[in-house]
Amino acid sequence: MGSIVQTATVFNIQKFSLDDGPGIRTVVFLKGCLLRCVWCSNPESQRRDPQVEWKESACIGCGACCAAAPSAGAVERAGKRHVDIRNLGFSSPEAEAAIAACPRRAITRTGETKTAGEVLEICLQDKPFYEDSQGGVTLSGGEAMIWPEFCIELLSRLHEEGIDTCMETEAYVPQGVFQAVAAHLDHLLIDMKHADPAKHRAATGVGIDLIGANTRWAIEAGLDVLIRTPVVPDFNDSTEDARQMARRLRELGAERVQLLPFHNFGESKYALLDRDYALRGVKDLRPEDLDQYRQVFIDEGVEAFF
Repeated sequence: MGSIVQTATVFNIQKFSLDDGPGIRTVVFLKGCLLRCVWCSNPESQRRDPQVEWKESACIGCGACCAAAPSAGAVERAGKRHVDIRNLGFSSPEAEAAIAACPRRAITRTGETKTAGEVLEICLQDKPFYEDSQGGVTLSGGEAMIWPEFCIELLSRLHEEGIDTCMETEAYVPQGVFQAVAAHLDHLLIDMKHADPAKHRAATGVGIDLIGANTRWAIEAGLDVLIRTPVVPDFNDSTEDARQMARRLRELGAERVQLLPFHNFGESKYALLDRDYALRGVKDLRPEDLDQYRQVFIDEGVEAFF
């Protein structure tokens, strides 16, 4: 009997990244996440399955997609009539028909099912760059750990090729899953968003205990862990928020944190999915806006950097 071919839904593979682990890296983005952060910059990553998107700037309002998918219904946005993508199952015949009917490719699909072997082949294309820069491959999302079998196969095969491995994770998965996947990682980048359980749940939909337990285990196990905290206006950007987070990190054994100032780069993606963005119009933060915020971490004994 042959081995099971592990698959996952991939929505992007980004080459030559310098911000997702050491050296030059290929970042593999997997769909699906258990959190619903109100500032999420990758809303297309939240569902596990592929989705249909509509691009306003490409649409000419011809109605061809509506005629191709009549049972999905039609909506009008920005003065342009188009099929209601919320009613299109990504693999339905009508979705295929609507995508094919659009003369300007305004109706598209995000997410594609790929095997671990297919992703490995893409990553291997840049192996010389990893070797020269001490880089490698980073799995991201969404939350890559919701695809544990796929991750373990891909990470194992990367190690067989001598390639460094990293994962960006929110650590909100069962502890057994977290530990099984982490065993195949050279680096862990763990997002921690707030030290207050109620505020964290209000903004993300989940609590903090499981995230803390997994983070503590990784640190105590001696893994290379870097905590990263997105700093979001009116959520966790006060100096008191910083103080609580610094103390929480010290309790978990973390000594360093990377601060990620809020940006609204993902705002336009919500329109592609015909969704509203809760932080529309909120201004970006810059590192210089957070000098006092960063100093709080330092005063509490936690190295903080951007």
